[in-house]
Amino acid sequence: MNDEPPSISAESNGLGFRKKIKDRIKEIYQNFSYKPKNKQELAGSIRDSSERGVLEKGTLNMIEGALKVSTDQVRDVMIPRPQVVFIEKDEKPEDFLPRVIKSGHSRFPVLNTENDKIEGILLAKELLPFISAENISTFELDKLIRPAKLVPESKKLNILLDELKASRNHMAIVLDEYGDITGIVTIEDVLEEIVGEIEDEHDKDTGTLIKEIAKDEFLVSALTPIDVFNEKFDSSLSDKDFDTLGGIVMHHFARFPKPNDAINIEGLRFVINSLERRRIKRIKVSKIN
Repeated sequence: MNDEPPSISAESNGLGFRKKIKDRIKEIYQNFSYKPKNKQELAGSIRDSSERGVLEKGTLNMIEGALKVSTDQVRDVMIPRPQVVFIEKDEKPEDFLPRVIKSGHSRFPVLNTENDKIEGILLAKELLPFISAENISTFELDKLIRPAKLVPESKKLNILLDELKASRNHMAIVLDEYGDITGIVTIEDVLEEIVGEIEDEHDKDTGTLIKEIAKDEFLVSALTPIDVFNEKFDSSLSDKDFDTLGGIVMHHFARFPKPNDAINIEGLRFVINSLERRRIKRIKVSKIN
């Protein structure tokens, strides 16, 4: 026998029914209000938005670059030591000035060759007064160099970017776990991970994206847009995921290639011609007979 009054029983059943409806609505809402649980899911959600036309491809690339900066480390973008233009602490201006002018760089690490340590950073503009022979006798390197920022290879790029902005530095010296110099990294290197390659007045340019160097062989800039490449070579490379030839070639290698590494894609042979700052610069392209 049920002693509970009918009105209370009915009210209880009504509350239970409403709770079921509320839970079901919540479940439906959650299914349509997807919240990424990690950066990989977030990146996938952003790419899906781009495919649906919500985001332009350029915006997508920048967002993905920003996510990449939060996970990549200094070692992934640094300029290796063999490619760095150093000034030795005991060098005379007449010895290093030609090297400075030829490089076109604006900042140079000053190296103490006795202990292989960095003494500081020399700005190229500080050398302007000493180009004149009459001022060269007053040159004192110690009074011109600025303190150098030292960072480990393992530092995350987003943290490095914050530190460079806070300290108003444009360059940092990269050290390995033993404190040895392994390269340098600039604020430009980090920003290029987000916005793509930044060309300046010192970057070499052939004046054309595609240049014929032999019969049926071409030297192609990695920055060549996919549609421009397809029109020239009558090919059908997809521009769905990549804007430039370099992006497609890097994707097919599935690793960072070395000079003269080769790969075949859709009837064309691609040979890495040159690299710059851990990026593909130029590619030799020929048709496969």
